[in-house]
Amino acid sequence: MATVHTAAGPVDSAELGKVLVHEHVFIVGEEFRQNYQDDWDEDAKVAEAVHDLAELKELGIDTILDPTVLGLGRYIPRIQRIAEQIDLNIVVATGLYTYNDIPFQFHYAGPGLLFDVPEPLVDLFTKDLTEGIADTGVRAAFLKCAIEEQGLTPGVERVMRAVGQTSAQTGAPITVHTNPHTQSGLVAQKVLAEEGADLTKVVIGHSGDSVDLDYLMKIADAGSILGMDRFGLDLLLPFEDRVNTVAELCKRGYADRMALAHDASCFIDWFDHEAKKQALPKWNYRHISDDVLPALRERGVSDADITTMLVDVPRRYFE
Repeated sequence: MATVHTAAGPVDSAELGKVLVHEHVFIVGEEFRQNYQDDWDEDAKVAEAVHDLAELKELGIDTILDPTVLGLGRYIPRIQRIAEQIDLNIVVATGLYTYNDIPFQFHYAGPGLLFDVPEPLVDLFTKDLTEGIADTGVRAAFLKCAIEEQGLTPGVERVMRAVGQTSAQTGAPITVHTNPHTQSGLVAQKVLAEEGADLTKVVIGHSGDSVDLDYLMKIADAGSILGMDRFGLDLLLPFEDRVNTVAELCKRGYADRMALAHDASCFIDWFDHEAKKQALPKWNYRHISDDVLPALRERGVSDADITTMLVDVPRRYFE
């Protein structure tokens, strides 16, 4: 057992219950919102989030891991306000989300740069994990970085190595946004391992966008967890392909190296809200409980394997 810090305080890993390993509450560009989003109603947005997450709890999910970090608009006071009103654990992250360059706040300071100092990202990530985020008292419980189609750009590599170093020093697990079509999960594994990270404590996110079983098994055989975490994003891969891939991997004995989620959110400012609902009607927190689990059972996935993916794998991630 291990202590896992949530937005409402620490819990024992045995109390996490059924976990969705990659769900955002809000993805909001705070600088843009404060300057240009005139119709923003904070109270209404919080109330909507409370409703959606309370509904998720009623469907039998006990915990979500929220990998919203720098670059995605992390704002912990809003998350705390929501967490106070629901009986569902929200586990927050530290890290930095970029596909290319790092923010200018880190552009000139670091090893070998204009201001040649130890990597400041490691210090910031470690503080979030061990002391708390800003003055909220909320501690991050895992790390997040990303690698997309652009590959291992200098900025992406710097962040990933800082995440790997922080994990090696603190023991905190990692989630990586990847593009499986470029097999970037293998790149992430290589870089993180070089920095001393334990690959068994790494979720290779968005693996569920792929039907390439050889690639997925290679990731899992190296010890990492396959994030089958975009259920509902059918524009990227149809529902049937997502479900069939998970079922086949269960059949091959990989249930203990998969975790489930939607990568959904209560609100995301990347898309028009109504257009998103029309184009992706199943991209919401309910989809796994309502549709995915029944479909997996129809394909022969056992309740034991479902429990493994929803309960045992996330618990092991922290323990």
